[in-house]
Formats: sequence, C-alpha cells, structure tokens
Amino acid sequence: MHHARSYIAGQWYARPGLSTAAVLNPADGTVVGQVELIDAAGLDAALTSAAEGFALWRRKTGYERAALMREAVAILRSRKDAIAQLMTLEQGKPLAEAAGEVASSCDNIEWMAEEATRAYGRLLVPRNAGVSQVVRREPIGPVAAFCPWNFPALTPARKIAGALAAGCSLILKPAEETPLTAIEVVRAFIDAGLPAHVLNLVYGKPREVSEHLIGSDVVRKVSFTGSTAVGKQLLELAARGVKRATMELGGHAPVVVFDDVDPVQAAQQAVVAKFRNAGQVCTSPTRFYVQQGIYAPFVEAFAAATRALRVGDGRQAGMQMGPLANIRRVEAMEALVADTAASGARLLCGGTRKPGPGFFFPPTVFADVPDSARVMNEEPFGPLVPIAPFATTDEVVQRANRLPYGLAAYAMTRSLSRAAAMSEALEAGMVCINHFTVSTPASPFGGTKESGYGSEGGVEGLDAYLVTKSVTQRSAGADLEP
Repeated sequence: MHHARSYIAGQWYARPGLSTAAVLNPADGTVVGQVELIDAAGLDAALTSAAEGFALWRRKTGYERAALMREAVAILRSRKDAIAQLMTLEQGKPLAEAAGEVASSCDNIEWMAEEATRAYGRLLVPRNAGVSQVVRREPIGPVAAFCPWNFPALTPARKIAGALAAGCSLILKPAEETPLTAIEVVRAFIDAGLPAHVLNLVYGKPREVSEHLIGSDVVRKVSFTGSTAVGKQLLELAARGVKRATMELGGHAPVVVFDDVDPVQAAQQAVVAKFRNAGQVCTSPTRFYVQQGIYAPFVEAFAAATRALRVGDGRQAGMQMGPLANIRRVEAMEALVADTAASGARLLCGGTRKPGPGFFFPPTVFADVPDSARVMNEEPFGPLVPIAPFATTDEVVQRANRLPYGLAAYAMTRSLSRAAAMSEALEAGMVCINHFTVSTPASPFGGTKESGYGSEGGVEGLDAYLVTKSVTQRSAGADLEP
C-alpha cells in the first residue's frame, strides 16, 4: 500500500482528521494506496510558502536554476524504471510507454533548464542622448498548476520546468487518481537541493483547491491541462483577479488520409498512434477521414492491425495497450459505441467489454460513421475510432475544421503541395504531416479555439511564466528636462 501526502514548505503535510481517497490499479480494480486530501489550513500554508519561495527563487540566476534542474533530471533518469512501475500501477499504461514518458519528462526539463539561461530582454536604440531604454523579462510570480491523470509524469514535469526556469515558485496540484508518480517527480527536485518553499505539492478536492488557490492574491499565474468544461470554470476564477492563464484543453483531432499514400502502411502507422495510452491522449488521432480511392483497403488494414494489438495488464511484457484509467472512461466508451452503432456505422472490431476485473475496453473501430454521430462531435478519450470517406480536399477541410476544437490535426500525403496546403488549412495549434509526434521539448504545445490558449514547451513555454518590463533611464549627468 502506497501513501500519498501533500508537500508544503519543505515538509510532507500531516494533519489529524484529513479525509483520504483510494488509489486503484486500473488493471484489476484493487486498492493499491491512498492519498490524503488537504484542508483549507494546508492550502493557506501552501500559499504562504509559495510567496516565500518566489522571493527566494527569483533572485537565483538563470545558471543557478539550470544547474539544479539538470541535477533533478539526472536523479529522475536514475529512477526511471522504478517510476515507470508506479505509473503503470496507478494509471495502467504499458511499462514501455511509462518508461518512455519518464524519459520524455527528463528531456523537457533538461531543455527548459537550458532556456533558463536565455530569458533575454533587449536594448532599444535611444531616441534622446543620455537616455537608455531596456526591456526586461522577469518572472510573473507564484504559479498554481493543475494536472490530469493521463500523463502523471510529463504534465507535471512541463509545468514545473517552465515555472522554475523562469524564476517562479509553484503550487502543483496533480490528479488524486494518479498521485504516486507526481510525488516522485517532485521528490527528484527535493533531492536535487531545491530550496524549501519553491515547489509545493497539494492533493485535495479539485473544486475546493482551485477556488482557494486561484482566488488568492498570492497566485499570479494559472496553468491547467484538462477538459474544456473545467478550463472555462478556471478561466472565470482567474479573470476575477486578472491572472494570466495557460489553458491546454480538450481536442478532437482529425486525420486526413489522401489517396496518394500506401493505405496499409498509413493504417498501421495510425493504429500505433491512436491506441497509445488506450487513446486517453488529448492529441490522439481521433476522427479519420480517408479519401475514397483507398478507403476500403485502409479500413481493412486498420481493423486488422487493431485486432492484432495485445491488450492486458501493462506490467506484463509485450502488452501494447493497457486498461482505461477508471470506470468512468469504460462507461463513456459503452455509451459512444451504442450511439455510433445506432447511427448506422459498421462495427469492424471490439465494441463489447469483456467480463473480468479491471477497467478494460477493447480497441474498437467503426467504418462509414456519419458526422452526426456523437463520436464525431465529442472527444472519445479512449480506444474508439470512427472512420469516414471523403471525396475532395475542400470537403474534408470543412469537415475537419467544423468543430470548436483546435488542438492537434494530422494529414497523410505524398504531395508536397498538398502537405503545404493542409498545414495552412487545418485549424489547430499543432499539425503533423505523415507522422504523429505532435511535440518535442523545443516546440510549443498548445491549441486554438476551445482547445485553449498559451503553450507549454519551446521558448513559448518559458515566455508564459515571464512578464515584460520596459525601463527608461536618464544618465546621472544628463541635463534635466524643464
């Protein structure tokens, strides 16, 4: 049994009478731990700590911050396998994916550590003799960061890295369903020597925590990854205090497959990307539009590759897809499958939950799905794939862009002119042509429309935690203006 607690002001927060929540293994539904839920006094302590931490950390040079962040990365890499085991235990993804997530987290922190030394301002050309003009980039202040359960290492790592590199302190609020992995990420920074108060970790009832933290004058920046519905609520809270916010919200990524590609290769490549983390990925390729000339062979190859996937407990060797993270996702899949079947679509594989323990749902593929079906309009966030044919480029662009989401989009074609046209036409913050890796540590991660605004990663990810200050100074010996 694992025990998770909040971490405040350099100490693990322990207080009699705190309520707890169970941590479940989604592969069998058993309780593998518990997490203590913080009270109002603990949140107040976290806010006080963050204010003290900001006053300390902002005075560190970029090189000092970078050195400590690199030390945390070294610690994380040395613990990669152990953290991956914890991640699979509480979240369900296969061990190979979990280890890859820890490695990606390290890469993102390391890249942002280097950016800490490049938070450049600029020197302006003076308009008057004896007057200098400088633009400074300074940390915005204490940050409240909220993370979901689907990437319990990578999402906290991105938010911690951006805030610390800029010189901000942080109150991190991960998901209570996957608390164990986030603790290990935070522990790496503690063991690297991060001063007390700079990084605080809280677990609690989401609404109570968000209202308490965002409503405080201490917090000057909000970073949230999660659903569009919750993001809108947090934006309302942030607007009351005119607090800057980065919102990485839901998506419903279209995949446009043109008839000049090999349908079998394209389908096999897409299957690997789609069922990563059981489809519980905000950038997951979701709505497949396939040009009529290759529609039949693509659908056949996609279904065949899906049936061949090995699904089971992520801790077992060779598993390619684990369980869903919780029973809510299973129930959501069942509802969407029923609606899609009722729409007249053809079920090619999956569709029915097998009896047994755990939150498993089979990889499911439908063909000939009309745009009116719920799955073509609501993010499934699970192992459910709708495929539909299209005829012309103009038609598919309109269908791909018709939803209020704009996080990721994909296109597959051998034509350079068509690739260029689609990269411009698709309304998304991240567009991939002929592959499915939407981001790297050096690239911005974020969306448009109701998929949010602001970015994590890249120089944009550092900029999100900085404010701009213009300084104009007259030299001491210059004549004073009348």
